[in-house]
Amino acid sequence: MIVRWLWPRNLPGQMALLVALALFVAQALNFALLLQERRQVRFEQWTSPAITRMIDAIERAEEGKPTDDRGGAAMVARYPIGPDAATRTDIVEALHRAIDEAGFHVGRINAAVRTLHADDPWLSEMGPRRAARMLRFGNQLILAVEIPGQGWLRVRAPWPVPDNFLLWRLIGQTLIFYVIVLIPVLWIGRRIARPLRLLASSARTFRPGDEQPPIEESGPYDVRAVITAYNALRLRVLAMLDEKDRMLGAIGHDLRTPLAALRVRVESVEDENDRAKMIDTIAEMNRTLDDILSLARLGRPSDPLVEVDLAALVDAVVEDFRDLGAPVAFDEATRLPMRLRPSLMRRALRNLIENAIKYGHSAQVRLTADKHEVWIVVADEGPGIPAEHLNDVFEAFTRLEHSRNRETGGIGLGLALARTIVRDAGGDIRLANRPEGGLAATIVLPRDH
Repeated sequence: MIVRWLWPRNLPGQMALLVALALFVAQALNFALLLQERRQVRFEQWTSPAITRMIDAIERAEEGKPTDDRGGAAMVARYPIGPDAATRTDIVEALHRAIDEAGFHVGRINAAVRTLHADDPWLSEMGPRRAARMLRFGNQLILAVEIPGQGWLRVRAPWPVPDNFLLWRLIGQTLIFYVIVLIPVLWIGRRIARPLRLLASSARTFRPGDEQPPIEESGPYDVRAVITAYNALRLRVLAMLDEKDRMLGAIGHDLRTPLAALRVRVESVEDENDRAKMIDTIAEMNRTLDDILSLARLGRPSDPLVEVDLAALVDAVVEDFRDLGAPVAFDEATRLPMRLRPSLMRRALRNLIENAIKYGHSAQVRLTADKHEVWIVVADEGPGIPAEHLNDVFEAFTRLEHSRNRETGGIGLGLALARTIVRDAGGDIRLANRPEGGLAATIVLPRDH
């Protein structure tokens, strides 16, 4: 979970992180090899002279020659390594190999390193300058080899403290290397990602009715290929939508013509009741045809976005229903300018009010707003809708037999058409059963539209 949270989501960040990880691994391997090599060089540099002096001292002891302490070697009676010294097995092994190669036969072998102090007796045996130089090394190496029948050969030599400066220098070099490499990587990554961001933005904002120029093909070859494919796909989609609009126009014309002719012939029917039913049926067919064509054409609206007073628009729709004698009430609202397609918004609101009158016998409309959203609420006093079916009624051609009267007419396109119109404006429609009874249909629109 933490790794997913730390993992960057954009392309430049992921590229920089991958490069940083690769550099870290490479630098870690380089550190390990360099430190190992440096330690080996330091080991050879400081142990070889002491081991050489020990070999010379063993040779002199076997030849019966006296051994003095001027070369750092001396014969002592007791074991020369005290408890304050730390045994170094690596130096013991190197000393053992050197003695075997020289062909000497000795007793026990040991090597240890101890920390030097200013009052160390060893320093008092040498001059001030040399003592100060030895003290700067910080440690003392002691080699001890047992010579059977004679005692212990002891060699003392300076031993440096660990070089921590090398580690910090390598860390500093790595940080500088990161800055030198990662800044160009981030810059290159942003240049590569910029065409992809433009592509994603164009895909998100693509609307068939909006005139947008094709995206400029830029970036690496693969990115240009994606942009080229998207531009071609966009043209194909627009061409198919143009063809669909032409087909819908032809269908509407071909269907309205026989309906108009049928309406004229109905006038010759002598029975007044039959004639009225036929006229109502033809009118319902025309309304159904209009709803189907409107629903199919949404997404490519012909009306432009204009700034209108939403309160005045709602009031005008309510007045149209009042002129027909419908029981519709509207709570007066202050002026509310918004950019939208007025004819489509009127239709969406009209569909909601028609549903409220059909199924709830009356409609109460109110308009409220805050800094971010606008709400148009259409409430009725009908039976409402079961909670599990509140979303189902937005599907085209959906009617709920147990809660809506099938004799009221309609084929279940009113809410589907209204929601499609409102969503095209950037909002949505919410349905909720009122506690006091009835249904409340709320159009929610963002204020920036």
